[in-house]
Amino acid sequence: MTNLTLDQVHSSLNFQIKHMMVSKAKGEFETFDVEFSGDLNNLPSAQVTVTIPVTSINTGNEQRDGHLRSGDFFEAEQYPNLVFRSTSIKKVSDDELEVTGDFTIKGVTQQETFTVEYNGTSKSPMDGSTIAGFDVSGKIDREAYGLTYNAALETGGVLLGKDVKFEGNFEFVVGE
Repeated sequence: MTNLTLDQVHSSLNFQIKHMMVSKAKGEFETFDVEFSGDLNNLPSAQVTVTIPVTSINTGNEQRDGHLRSGDFFEAEQYPNLVFRSTSIKKVSDDELEVTGDFTIKGVTQQETFTVEYNGTSKSPMDGSTIAGFDVSGKIDREAYGLTYNAALETGGVLLGKDVKFEGNFEFVVGE
């Protein structure tokens, strides 16, 4: 069993969505937790849970962030967290995994699959600790979770796309 502790300072979780049919709106979740239960030498047997507080959303625009936390989108007061729990991890290659699990947003749970690249381990020159790194990517259909707010554009199309792309970079301190 490998004990991994998320190094929040050296980790990030970003998202983007098509905006007005011609560009992208981007943001990040400033805080999140990743719990890992398993062995780095046998990743397909691991269990992963990611908990993301909705209040940590940051798009660089306070008004938009408030709107995203409101009833039009995440309803943060009633549903304070997004939660992903792995149900299977499949090894695709030496360093690539497909992680499938239950993703819950606004009380709706859907099965999602994310691509995970295991970057291996390294020793920190600062304190000698062992560090493990992972990159995560994937996309979800926001409408499947009841995130259906949108507006028609005068020129045709809609304000927001339905696919939300995620990218995460997670660094962990490896313990005994």
